[in-house]
Amino acid sequence: MATYKRSVTGVKRRPQGKYSGRKKDMNEIKRKQQKGALFAKFFVMFIFISVAAVIGMFYYALKSDFCEQHFGLNSPVTKFFKQMASDNSKKANAEFSLPFGHRRKNILLLGVDASENPDDLWTGTRTDTIIIINIDPRTKSVNAISIPRDSKVYLPNHNGIQKINAAHAIGGVNMTVKTIENTLGINIDRYIMVHDNAVRNIVEALGGVDVYVEKNMYYNDYAGKLHINLSKGYQHLSADEAIGYLRFRHDPLGDIGRTQRQQWFLRGLVDTLKKPETISKLPEVVSASRKYIKTDMSLYELTQFAMMAKHIDMDKVEIATLPGAPNKRGYISYWILDPDKTQEVVNRLIYRRSYSREFEDAPTASVVYTDSESAEAGKIKEALKNNGVNVTCESRISKTHSQFIAHNKKVTNEYFNNLKKDVSGLAGYQFVYEPVIYMCGETDFTVVVAGK
Repeated sequence: MATYKRSVTGVKRRPQGKYSGRKKDMNEIKRKQQKGALFAKFFVMFIFISVAAVIGMFYYALKSDFCEQHFGLNSPVTKFFKQMASDNSKKANAEFSLPFGHRRKNILLLGVDASENPDDLWTGTRTDTIIIINIDPRTKSVNAISIPRDSKVYLPNHNGIQKINAAHAIGGVNMTVKTIENTLGINIDRYIMVHDNAVRNIVEALGGVDVYVEKNMYYNDYAGKLHINLSKGYQHLSADEAIGYLRFRHDPLGDIGRTQRQQWFLRGLVDTLKKPETISKLPEVVSASRKYIKTDMSLYELTQFAMMAKHIDMDKVEIATLPGAPNKRGYISYWILDPDKTQEVVNRLIYRRSYSREFEDAPTASVVYTDSESAEAGKIKEALKNNGVNVTCESRISKTHSQFIAHNKKVTNEYFNNLKKDVSGLAGYQFVYEPVIYMCGETDFTVVVAGK
C-alpha cells in the first residue's frame, strides 16, 4: 500500500524543526486539563473494557464445553454458539480470513459522555475519547492512535472549525467518521461506541479487578460525590474504587498520569478475564455492558475479532497520541495538531511505513527510574552502552510502571524487539511512540525503569 503523502488537513502548519517553549506548553496543558470535567479523559478505559469483555465472552463461549457447563446442554445459548462454531469451521482459514481478510482495518473506538436524555444514551453526546485501532491480520499486530478531544479540525457539511469531540454532538457517528477521514486521510472500516456507565457495571459484574496502585491516593469531592481512599500496593479494586483510581488527577503528570493508569488498569482487567473463575461471570458482564455499547460490527465480526485478539502479544502493541500543542483563542482551548509529526504518526501506525534502523551516529537514550530501581537502571544503562547506545540523560521519577518510549521514527518495534535480545531487562516493557514530549532530554528513546 502506498504511503499517504499529503499534509494533514484542518491544522496550521508549523515551521520546521523542534518545538520551542516546550516547558511553557506543558504548563499550559496541565492548567487546561485541571479545568476539565473529571470524566473528560479516562473514557479510553470504557472502550477497552468493553472490547475486552466482548473478546472474553466469545473466546470462552466458543470453547466446546463452556456453554454446556454454564447454560445447559439444550439451552438456546448453547445451540446458538454451537451453530456459530460450526459455521466458523466451514470457512477456509476462518480464524484470520473473514471479515478482516488480508487487508489492514481501522476500527474507531469512541467513548461518549453522559446524555441529558435518559431514554437516548447517544444523541447529542460528545466523544471524550477517540482512538483508532489499526489491525493487521497478516502480522497479527495492533497499533492504536489516540486523538485528543480538543483537536482543532474542520467539520464537514459547512459546520466550520470546531473541536473534534463536537462532531458527534452535531452530526452523530457518521460526521465523526467523516471528520477523522478528512483530517488524517485514512478510511474507517468499523466503529464501536461505549457509554460512560460501562466501566462501573462491568467491574461490578466481574467482582472487582486486581491493580497495582502506584501511590497513596486520597481525595474527597462532596459536591461531585467522589471519594478516593486508596493505599499504595496491589489492590483488588471494587467498582467504586476502580472509578476513583481512574478519575484521580492530583499528581504532577496531570492527564498523562491518568492515561497511564488507564493502560495499567486495562492489563489488570485482561488478567481478570483470563481467570477460570471469571468464565461463569461472562453472561453478567455481557448483560451489564450490552446497553452501553453501540457498534456497526456484526456478531460474526466480533467473534473474528476475539479469535484474532487471543494471538496478539500485548507487549508488542504500539500506541501513540497525535502530537501537537495547546492554543487558547478567547475562552476556547484547542489542541493544535502538528501536521508534520501527525503525518509521521499516521504513516507509522496506520500505513505501517517502515523506516531504516540505521543511525548516522550512535543512537541516544535517556534512562529514568524510581528510587527502588536504581540498581536495575544501572544494569540496563550498561547493557545499552554495550550495544552501542549512548546514554546521554539520567534522572529519577515517580512513575511505577516500566515503558520503552520511542521518540525517533527509526526506533521501531522491530528495533526494540532486537534490542531486548541483548538487554534482557527490557522484557515486558510497554512500547510507546511519542515524537514530541521528552522526559529527560531530547534523545532517540527513553527507558522508564519502574519494576512494575
